[in-house]
Amino acid sequence: MTTTIRYIVNDTSAAIAFYEQLGFDIEMNPAPGFAMLRRDDLRLLLNTPGGGGGAGQAMPDGTMPKPGGWNRLQLEVSDLEQTMERLASAGVTFRSGIIAGQGGNQVIANDPSGNPIELFEPPAR
Repeated sequence: MTTTIRYIVNDTSAAIAFYEQLGFDIEMNPAPGFAMLRRDDLRLLLNTPGGGGGAGQAMPDGTMPKPGGWNRLQLEVSDLEQTMERLASAGVTFRSGIIAGQGGNQVIANDPSGNPIELFEPPAR
């Protein structure tokens, strides 16, 4: 079964480059307003505001969709520090340093449009 998540992004090309670093492959990219990416059973739809298609259109009151917020997808990684170093060297920004939790460690990275991506490293078993 495939799980699909949609993110509103400012620039599909920049978002694609970011998500490719996290192991996503391009399924469809009828640029510039839409791209469909996949990582295992996760499908990620990327839309730009006003870029065509339903997700980028204004609401009836004229409000345009925009990126950001705190709802996020979580990607499991095997080495959080190494992943952070690799992404930071590529210019990715983070909302915090590593946060240690009861279930493992996490950090929130920003995609190029400011959408949060949680990178999660479970505890050693």
